[in-house]
Amino acid sequence: MRRLISIIVPVLLIIIAMASAPQGVSGQFITNTPADGDSAPLATNTPFDDNLFATSASNSGFGFATNTPAGPSSTPTNTATLTLTPTATFTPTNTATNTPTPTATFTPTNTSTPTPTPNGPFIYPEGVNPLTGLPYPNPEAQARRNLIVKISNYPPIVRPQHGVNSADIVFEYEAEGGVTRFAAIFRSQAPERVGSIRSARLLDIELATMYRALLAYSGTSAPIQELLLGEDFFEFQLISPMIGHGENQNNDCSDTPFCRNFALMDEGRAREHTLFGNTNTMWATASRQGTNTGFAAFGFAFSIFPDANGLPINDIYTEWYGQADARWQYDPEAAQYIRFTDNQPHMDAADGQQLWADNLVIIEVPHVERPDLFPPGANYASLGVELWEQGRAYVLRDGQWYQGFWRRRNRNPGSALQLIYGDNTPIMLKPGRTWVTIVRGLGNVSLNETQVDVGATATLMALTPSPTPLDVNPDD
Repeated sequence: MRRLISIIVPVLLIIIAMASAPQGVSGQFITNTPADGDSAPLATNTPFDDNLFATSASNSGFGFATNTPAGPSSTPTNTATLTLTPTATFTPTNTATNTPTPTATFTPTNTSTPTPTPNGPFIYPEGVNPLTGLPYPNPEAQARRNLIVKISNYPPIVRPQHGVNSADIVFEYEAEGGVTRFAAIFRSQAPERVGSIRSARLLDIELATMYRALLAYSGTSAPIQELLLGEDFFEFQLISPMIGHGENQNNDCSDTPFCRNFALMDEGRAREHTLFGNTNTMWATASRQGTNTGFAAFGFAFSIFPDANGLPINDIYTEWYGQADARWQYDPEAAQYIRFTDNQPHMDAADGQQLWADNLVIIEVPHVERPDLFPPGANYASLGVELWEQGRAYVLRDGQWYQGFWRRRNRNPGSALQLIYGDNTPIMLKPGRTWVTIVRGLGNVSLNETQVDVGATATLMALTPSPTPLDVNPDD
């Protein structure tokens, strides 16, 4: 009986131990590996989903094939990862002749993959300027408001202008009669002399809204001034001699937003091309008005890496009906585009450098005449540039050309220009300065991989009669 009990008891103990051992689901081993979906995906920096361009560019009705990447890449997520870490342990023995044998054991740990902060179009790293994709150079730049200054570009005697190379973004667009004007947006830099400063146009209402910007201008027509003053949020965003802001007559802008250099009239300039400004005193004026608030404007996306599938283009030429032109050529050593106008290097009188940009953006926008703003029988009209909704776009950076679309999500303050492919993926700009050229049609733009010999072209142009300037309203 004792032998039977000594056999039965161990067997029962073994059965009880097996019944109490932990079991996996469906016979699987239990591990500490996280199941799929344990880590919630982070929010991605995705353009708004209004499906304006949900179809491919070839189906969009614009009639040209786009240079479109496969689509947005997956945003990195906070995914749990199994890391195997070998740890050496030793098995003790009681015999001197046997050597302890190390055995490797593995300790699983969960680690997280960091997610980089997007650099646009709607989320930017802390302290980064959405106009450039670069950090603000100082706290003062971050604290002040975007500032648009209207700068003349016609007739040729107004060149070289002052301070253009200090702007974060420059919009160049047709004022009227085939001549162009610059709307330079300042934030990072604060030049003490910019100009010559000219009048506001209908498009400036859109730009000031898009970039939540102050608007500095010399004057404008009565109908446009009424429109500017009729916008509630513009009432104290305007800086102009036309509404009583200081204009020093002695070419000294140190204490006033504006000053006149009448000595230029002795060189053949008309009076309307003698007004200059100081961005520091413009911001100081806005501070006194209570409107120098560092608002951001969202739209551009930036990456130090160019998008895939770009095509090499090194010479970009735009002409406005024989009245004005611009040629940009890519300088691979400086990794920038430099500008020529009338086949001459286009210089900045403030820094002595040729006008340059890190990115070129060319957008096709509807233009409409607005005679309805003036009394019947007036011999001139304002030109409306309808920069809302969407249209075709060229983007150039790092010597590469991309085709896509521009889009303005709505006409609310701060909703600025976006650049996208047909699948809504943002076109990545190079962090830095951007020049935006607005044209009636992309057929006005010539793109070449090989650079034109500007010197030879200038010689040929010198032998060609100049076109007759179209009518331009001088009182603007």
